[in-house]
Amino acid sequence: MTAAPDLRIANLGVGYGKRQIIAGLSLPPIAAGQITALVGPNGAGKTTLLRALAGLVPAGGTARLGAEDVLAMDAVERSRLMAFMPQFVPQRLALTVLESVISALRASPAQSADPSPAGYRDAALAALQRLGIVELAMQPFDQLSGGQRQLASLAQALVRAPKLLLLDEPTSALDLRHQLQVMQIVREAAAAGTIVIAVLHDLQAAARWSDQIVVLRGGALYSAGAPAVTVSAQMLRDVYGVNATVETTKLGDIHICAEQLIQ
Repeated sequence: MTAAPDLRIANLGVGYGKRQIIAGLSLPPIAAGQITALVGPNGAGKTTLLRALAGLVPAGGTARLGAEDVLAMDAVERSRLMAFMPQFVPQRLALTVLESVISALRASPAQSADPSPAGYRDAALAALQRLGIVELAMQPFDQLSGGQRQLASLAQALVRAPKLLLLDEPTSALDLRHQLQVMQIVREAAAAGTIVIAVLHDLQAAARWSDQIVVLRGGALYSAGAPAVTVSAQMLRDVYGVNATVETTKLGDIHICAEQLIQ
């Protein structure tokens, strides 16, 4: 079996008008089957990077998945390859939750999906069941809470079985139980061969769930590597401007205790 290709981002540049957010960004290969967490302070370029990969903002450079340059793809090609879950899911959507998931699948049908109305419905219901929100299937999307919208949005992404899954703060509106559930499901998607790139502000969650952490500062790469290497007291001083203690527990989890701001 041929190994799934890495995503290779080189010399990426993104700006809004005259304001350059990311300039000349190159990252280590992002492997299929792994979760890569993007971390860094507000304004570091994390969401902008995801939006560039999703084709929502113009970008220079390359982002190659095998022989294909993601940045050069049109909207149809991108929709068959990737799914993007924004942090803030629009509330105004005149569909039920089930209809919204079916619509996402119809727009970019997964290769394994049964291309029939019954097949789409079954796949959509399975996605909702997987996330524990099948009881919301007939609920109008615009009547959902913020956390429910986030779960429904993830169902829209997962039902498409994308090769590249882009997640912007996927647990920001969720309670503790659903945070754990979502990250377990994202881990399963990665284990099935999906390239997962997730923006996470919770550094301990990033360290727990990711295989690789990419630290951005001012639109540039500060460091990248395994959580045990990238999450350090030095990084927290340099990137976040805080003095902190970083400890590894007996179970291998990373614990961060922020002590004071650096003036």
